[in-house]
Amino acid sequence: MTDLTKLTLADALDGLKAKKFSSREITQEFIQTIEGSRVLNAYVVETPEKALEMADNADVRLAKGEGGKLEGAPLGVKDLYCTKGVRTTACSNILGEFTPTYESTVTQNLWDEGAVMLGKLNMDEFAMGSSNETSRFGPPINPWRRKGDNAGLTPGGSSGGSATAVSGDLCLAATASDTGGSIRQPAAFTGTVGIKPTYGRASRWGMVAFASSLDQAGPIAKTVEDSAILLDVMCSHDPKDSTSLQVDQPDWRADVSRGVKGMRIGIPKEYRMDGMSEEIDALWNQGIEWLKAAGAKIVDISLPHTKYALPAYYIVAPAEASSNLARYDGMRYGTRVDGNNLTQTYEATRANGFGREVQRRLMIGTYVLSSGYYDAYYLRAQKVRTKILNDFVNAFESCDAILTPTCPSPAFAFGEKSGDPVEMYLNDVFTVTTNLAGLPGISIPAGLSSDGLPLGLQVIGKALDESACFRVGGELERAAGFVARPEKWW
Repeated sequence: MTDLTKLTLADALDGLKAKKFSSREITQEFIQTIEGSRVLNAYVVETPEKALEMADNADVRLAKGEGGKLEGAPLGVKDLYCTKGVRTTACSNILGEFTPTYESTVTQNLWDEGAVMLGKLNMDEFAMGSSNETSRFGPPINPWRRKGDNAGLTPGGSSGGSATAVSGDLCLAATASDTGGSIRQPAAFTGTVGIKPTYGRASRWGMVAFASSLDQAGPIAKTVEDSAILLDVMCSHDPKDSTSLQVDQPDWRADVSRGVKGMRIGIPKEYRMDGMSEEIDALWNQGIEWLKAAGAKIVDISLPHTKYALPAYYIVAPAEASSNLARYDGMRYGTRVDGNNLTQTYEATRANGFGREVQRRLMIGTYVLSSGYYDAYYLRAQKVRTKILNDFVNAFESCDAILTPTCPSPAFAFGEKSGDPVEMYLNDVFTVTTNLAGLPGISIPAGLSSDGLPLGLQVIGKALDESACFRVGGELERAAGFVARPEKWW
């Protein structure tokens, strides 16, 4: 029998429907694989009993010829999504052993369509990080290694556990979230596909908040088609989330095979930055040639305010975080460190509960919102954000989608950048613009570095035009023919 863990989500769903194997069989294989792969540290909670119960229920429905869009498919869930009866901590000490009594809208959508939960996946604490080194459970390890080197590499952040789990065949696909690139960068580092939809496509209700105007749910999967299948189920209008959009959902799965003939693809000159690796530049040029050959028209565009995107992001995101994370005070749930009075209790709880990176961002956020600095920093950053959005609006007058690299480098080793926060923040240089503008973006694995590590290309679409991302992404996937897999060392 084939190794069921190696299947794509699409093939697994077809096999389950055709009764080639049962949900219990594929779920058991994943449970065994997870148990044998704990060195990767992808899962922070494993739920084998729950998974087998869900699989058995799915098998009953499949036997009757019933079942939802994901019936019987074992998935992983980022530890940012509240899951009823299963510990949810956003990989922070401050949430302790918090076990929600409710289910996030996105995960409820998955279970309603018959998906099976294998467990909760590792992430940067409160999703703050680009390398997944800030997790209270330690970092997940990238299944990929450099040629001739055994150094542990980051799978990217903050959705590092999701990317490791998909790349290492520890689930068929996984939920993730993206505030400044946290889906797309890990996807690029692990040779997987990750899409951040338009802001408001997916509900944020029941997701642990980082920066409310930037956070968006999305999937990490093995193929573009798989990401379209999962995104379709994750997205829905939700009256419980005031930012959730009431819009139609196209058939994204069909878009993947539509091709790009007649499409105009924008190439922003501002993304050709100093210090960018030659390999990434060469891959970008290769991507342009692939799309040309497939009948797309290449258009040079300008996004003049790109250089201000990172500074604006690192003002807006911490400001929103300082407001959102003020609720963690040890009073109602999570960790509590008692002091001699209320103030001491607050201070000790937060000092012990939050890790260094979260503390750093909360201090930045509090500073830029403080009296006397609000106008100089936060208000200015919001004005820059508007200008970045207008850049995109103007650029999309002459093109239908934009092609850029996903990251300025391949995956790096633990500790290589964590000593310098600014160098770490620069990893998000190509991805933060889409969050600031609320646009959809997808990362496609398109080649390997000289060290044998995956490299990704990013496609940015207009607001609510995920279809363009899937069309271009599908074409790049076909042209690149990326089939490389990490050599198993774990």
